[in-house]
Amino acid sequence: MTLNIAIMGASGRMGRMLVQSTLENAKTNLSGAFVRSVSSLIGVDAGEFVGMGKCGVALSTLDLSGVDVLIDFSLPDALDEVLQACINHKVPLVMGVTGLSEAQEAKLYEASKLIPIVYAGNYSTGVNLSLNLLTTTAKVLGLDADVEIVEHHHKHKLDAPSGTALMMANAVATARGQSLKTSAVYGRHGQAKRGEGQIGIHAVRGGEIVGEHTVEFIMNGEIIEITHKAQSRMTFANGAVRAGIWLAKQPVGMYDMQDVLGLK
Repeated sequence: MTLNIAIMGASGRMGRMLVQSTLENAKTNLSGAFVRSVSSLIGVDAGEFVGMGKCGVALSTLDLSGVDVLIDFSLPDALDEVLQACINHKVPLVMGVTGLSEAQEAKLYEASKLIPIVYAGNYSTGVNLSLNLLTTTAKVLGLDADVEIVEHHHKHKLDAPSGTALMMANAVATARGQSLKTSAVYGRHGQAKRGEGQIGIHAVRGGEIVGEHTVEFIMNGEIIEITHKAQSRMTFANGAVRAGIWLAKQPVGMYDMQDVLGLK
């Protein structure tokens, strides 16, 4: 039996990829493709919109009737509407929106007491394997290594640093027994020595870079670099659809891609 998946933010960069991935996956059926109420695209066939031919699902406003799982890669300002709709219809949520405030994340965790939610800053298999490598490396090296994270993304990205960079920084901090709130330094300027235990995080924006992240463990005499480069957004879309298929079978709670991939 195929799973009815709907996409929130279907007209965006990632939304289009998610529509395509859902249509291509033999285990899933596209049951909804949602856009803003003011969008001029309302009524356009979602399949034709992504260049895959007519699929019979029109771009529309949020309606979760007949939906098994919702995947949201829209914008933070849609969170309240999305959560309320998912709770009302008891629909599991794959949340891929980055740049949420602390208050919004708190709302997301409260909602996970009522519905199953997967919340991750990155849905690629490679990135989540990298997180395991980062955890191991940080545990072994501890504070003997200075850690700097540099991320590159396209010029259209709104949030900086990226959700993935924050995931990586948090993995390092947790493994070293630190709090990211007190150890993170976002960019560097002025005149000051590097503080012990700092985790530097730097964002580069330009062109059409899909996403590149490098974590440097810098020691006296050697440097270890762990790098992930995304060459296509479809990697993230396929991962999110995979998460949706997995989430449909899970009880109420908060999960991430480490759970989906069985890496915990």
